[in-house]
Order: sequence, then structure tokens, then C-alpha cells
Amino acid sequence: MDVSLCPTKCTFWRVFLLWSIWGDYLLSVLACPANCLCSKTDINCKKPDDGNLFPLLEGQDSGSSNGNTSINITDISRNITSIHIENWKNLQTLNAVDMELYTGLQRLTIRNSGLRNIQPRAFAKNPHLRYIDLSGNRLTTLSWQLFQTLRLFDLRLERNPFNCSCDIRWIQLWQEKGEANLQSQELRCMNLDTAIILLRDMNITQCDLPEISVSHVNLTVREGENAVITCNGSGSPLPDVDWTVADLHSINTHQTNLNWTNVHAINLTLVNVTSEDNGFLLTCIAENVVGMSNASVLLTVYYPPRILTLEEPVLHLEHCIAFAVHGNPAPTLHWLHNGQVLRETEIIHMEFYQQGEVSEGCLLFNKPTHYNNGNYTIVATNQLGSANQTIKGHFLEKPFPESTDNFVSIGDYEVSPTPPITVTHKPEEDTFGVSIAVGLAAFACVLLVVLFIMINKYGRRSKFGMKGPVAVISGEEDSASPLHHINHGITTPSSLDAGPDTVVIGMTRIPVIENPQYFRQGHNCHKPDTCECPSRLETVGLEAEGLVFTGFCKAFLFLCINLVVVKWSSVLCS
Repeated sequence: MDVSLCPTKCTFWRVFLLWSIWGDYLLSVLACPANCLCSKTDINCKKPDDGNLFPLLEGQDSGSSNGNTSINITDISRNITSIHIENWKNLQTLNAVDMELYTGLQRLTIRNSGLRNIQPRAFAKNPHLRYIDLSGNRLTTLSWQLFQTLRLFDLRLERNPFNCSCDIRWIQLWQEKGEANLQSQELRCMNLDTAIILLRDMNITQCDLPEISVSHVNLTVREGENAVITCNGSGSPLPDVDWTVADLHSINTHQTNLNWTNVHAINLTLVNVTSEDNGFLLTCIAENVVGMSNASVLLTVYYPPRILTLEEPVLHLEHCIAFAVHGNPAPTLHWLHNGQVLRETEIIHMEFYQQGEVSEGCLLFNKPTHYNNGNYTIVATNQLGSANQTIKGHFLEKPFPESTDNFVSIGDYEVSPTPPITVTHKPEEDTFGVSIAVGLAAFACVLLVVLFIMINKYGRRSKFGMKGPVAVISGEEDSASPLHHINHGITTPSSLDAGPDTVVIGMTRIPVIENPQYFRQGHNCHKPDTCECPSRLETVGLEAEGLVFTGFCKAFLFLCINLVVVKWSSVLCS
């Protein structure tokens, strides 16, 4: 035998023993009264019984029961949903204490018994009751107040010897309105002549529902003020009138006035009205045996804004400064950043919703930077005043904080004190230096202009630039020397011997005669003209080709042999 299994077996037997004891205890608690059958949810007492008490579970009213027993009975009674009692002839009264433990009760049947009286608050602890069958009892009257808190779908009242009186007028009215399925029942009553008539045919004078009126439909006051409201209830029988102000925070007093026999007036005085009562519904109730009437007054309290909550920024999808503000009328909201009006943008904007007189929302920040750090103040304003509250918002550190950690203080070294050094700050602009620079620049410009003029005036060569061999053999480009390109810049020894009025072409020197009209002012070679040669030519003993160049005009080649002094007649220009 394995000894290790003993603890497990012992535990099992202990649990079994405890369960057996607990089961026996539950059976004793669940034992039904005599002549009844019980289940977890039902109590059926259909057998005749001579008892005059409402059937209860055994031990429920035992004075020797301990606290645990009471708790268990309460839990068990709460699960009962149906009670059926029939043929209990001595059961005459239904008390509130008989029903208070059955808080889950939905159906109650007391039929063909001796029930004569039901206490006014018998069903006060049974809010789930939907079906009540009281048929076949000895009820002569019944109050509507028993059922005013219930939502009945079926109320059975047949075969009860009701007296035709104002006390059951409410049943007649319910029949007319078709409530609780009473319209389908043949209810009867006994009139003063001991005649049994249908309840719907009963005619009772001066027995009607009360009428009610109030001095205000809507009452509007400012916080701290006083107000008086009057409620008038009239009818026959004369109703009881009162205000239901159990949850009202403001100080209130009631004063009853009976103006005449059929009017009951009551004044409600509100002292130092508080904002907590804004939206409160003041209800006046008038009751008599026939039924109840009521009228309501909506209380509106105006008060200045108040900041309920203002929280530091929290990151959700965006950074949010949550707030809650209330006031009546609803206040307008705006924000200050470091004392300056905050303008809403795509980066910073406010979202809130209105729930009653409370405005709740967020000041939202979309990717804020260190520039958005600072104090944020919410300002709420309405016609009665304003309120504000400030909170610090820190979103991001500065990227380059001003720090002196890397600097060494002079106090860290033991040095002798030195006299203060005077530092002279240079002016932003040195006027004298600027003047010198401008003067030098102007002088350079003038000098360049003078040089340019002198070069143009005194540096020009002869009209053809062919005086001497240098001009002929040089490679300079000169538009005024039409023959400089003939030798293509080739220098030969023979060119060095050329005279002032010759040009070298290849190895040959050719005499040249200048055209005196070449540089004449106003000369136009585009129209025919005659170029005169005022000079006379000496005889040239050299046989060579002659070249006359007339500038931008036509050139004529000719052969000169033993040139003699002649006079040029003309050269045609075209």
C-alpha cells in the first residue's frame, strides 16, 4: 500500500463528509411548510389548510436561528419566483413582512381563500411582480397605492365582494383604460341597496382624480437667489398635495394653504439656490383615493463658469491638455500661451463637446516642439462672469540648451586680481578708409579714360600704315592698311631696303601712291564720284606693275613703263 496516497484519500473523505453535512442542512432549510410543495423557484400550497399565516419556509421565523441561517434563507428566498396559495380559508391578512424576503418574486396567486386585507406597502419589496391573482377572496376594498410601483400585465380580481364606493373607483378607471387586463373581467360590487351590479356600471358622485396646477412651467433663477413656487391640487375627495424634493440640494421649505374646501395649495420656497440643482425637475403630486396626478417644473439655474479639471499634456494620438468646464449659459472658451492670445492653427487646435452644462475636451498639439513649451491658460466666459486656470506644458527640450558646464570659472584658479580692462569697440564702418578707397577707384577710372583718349589721338599711324618696311612685314591687323596682308607677314631681306612709298610683294618692291580721298570726311563711295589726284608724279624709271587703291572703291591694275609726269584725270568710284 502506497502511503503517499493517504493524504489524497483522506482529503476526499473529508470533502464528502462536509458535503453530506451541508446537504442535510440545506434540506432542512428547504423544507416546505405543511401541505406545500417546494422547488428552487416555486412554492405551491394548493392543499386546504386552516392556518392563518402566510406560508413561510421552515426556520425563517425561528428566533434561535443564527446569522448564517438567516443569510442562507434570504438567499434561498430570493430565488423564489412563484408562490401559489389556494383554499387557505383562514388566511385573512397579507403583511409586508410576509413578502419582503421574496425580492425575486414574479407571480403571486392567493385564490379561493379568506383574504380580507392587504397592507398598503405589502408589495414594496417585490418590484418584479408582473402577475397577481386575488380572485375568490373576501376583499371589499382595495387601494391603488399597492400597485403604483409595479408594472403589472395581469391583475385578477374576480369573485370578490367589493362595495360600490369611491375606494374602488380606480378599478373602474383602469377597466376603462384597459390596464392590467381588467377590461376582460366581470367585476361586480354591492351598492347601497345591497344589489350586485357590474363595476363598470357603478356611478359614484364627487369621486374623481385630482386636478393639479403649478405657478411656473419653467423656473429660471441665478445662483444664490431665492424663489417661490406654488402648486394647487383640487378635486373631490380633496387631495393631499406635496412636492417631491428628496434629492434637491438647495434649502427648501413647504407651506400649506387651504384656500377653500376643494383646493389644496402648497408653496415651495427655495433659498440660496445652488448650481447643483440646475436641470432639477420639481414635481408636485396630488393624491386621493381615486388616484394620483402630478405636475413638474424644470428648474434652470444660471451661474458663472467654473474650471472643473485642467490636466498636464498627455500623449495619445496627439498631445492633449484635457479640460472640463461648466457654466450656464454655456461659456465661450479661448486659450492664452504665456499670457498672449493663442491662435488656433493646424498644429494647435481645440476640440470639445457639450454635455449638459459641462464642456469637456482637449487642447491638441500635433508634433509640438520646444517653441510650444510654456504656460497655457484656459479662459471661460459667459454673461455672469469668467474663470481661468493655468497649467505648464512641456513638450520638448531645447536642441542646444544654454549651458556653462564646459566653461571654467576664474574662481577655479588662484590668481591675483587684475585691474579691469577697458575695451573700445570699433565702429561698424570706418569713414576715412571708405573715402580713401572710393578716391583711389575714381582716380584709376579717370586715368584709364585719359590714356584711352591719348592713344586714339596720338597713337594713330599713317592712313595706310605702310611707311617703311616694318609696317609691311608686321603681322598687325589694321583696317586702315589695305595692303598689309599681301606679304602675309613674311619678312625678307629685301623688304628691309624698301622705301617709304613702296610695298613688298614676294621678292618685288612695288611703288604705291596713296589715295588722298581715302580718309576725307564725308566721303561716300557708294555713289559715283571722281577722285582727284592733286599731286604730280615724277618719272619712274622702273618698269613694274602699278597699283592704285581707292579705299572702298574699285581698284585698277596697270603697267607703268617710263612713267612721266602726268596729271590724273579721274578714277571712277562705284
